[in-house]
Amino acid sequence: METAIRGRLSLSPNTVFNPKPGEKRSLCRGPCTNRGVLMAISTTGPSKGGGILEKPVIERTTPGRESEFDLRKSRKIAPPYRVMLHNDNYNKREYVVQVLMKVIPGMTLDNAVNIMQEAHYNGLAVVIICAQADAEEHCMQLRGNGLLSSIEPASGGC
Repeated sequence: METAIRGRLSLSPNTVFNPKPGEKRSLCRGPCTNRGVLMAISTTGPSKGGGILEKPVIERTTPGRESEFDLRKSRKIAPPYRVMLHNDNYNKREYVVQVLMKVIPGMTLDNAVNIMQEAHYNGLAVVIICAQADAEEHCMQLRGNGLLSSIEPASGGC
């Protein structure tokens, strides 16, 4: 319709069409009652604010590979897990503190000492709460260094 109006009325793409009542070029039949409304012909040129919209990029994933959106979504929804440290009668307290600081990112000396003492006196201590994949990795690293460790869902238990 746009090109039909433009062709019939010989308007340029940047022309604002505002007919006066009774004009032959008017689109109104009879008296034009909405003279205050301006009708702009849209452009497809490179002017500011106008133009053709870019075609959206649709991310295609190969089989066995998740999209970045899916990865972010799964990280947000994944239930948290607790990494548990069990007391043992084999490792010295200083060694347990060193392993905790080496294996757990951001573990401070004070936190490692507190975790070690809790496990020593209570038989069990929470090392970190994180996503299941990270919890499994931390647990395996603790076990690889000779400590007794397990994981459990953070939502269950007290």
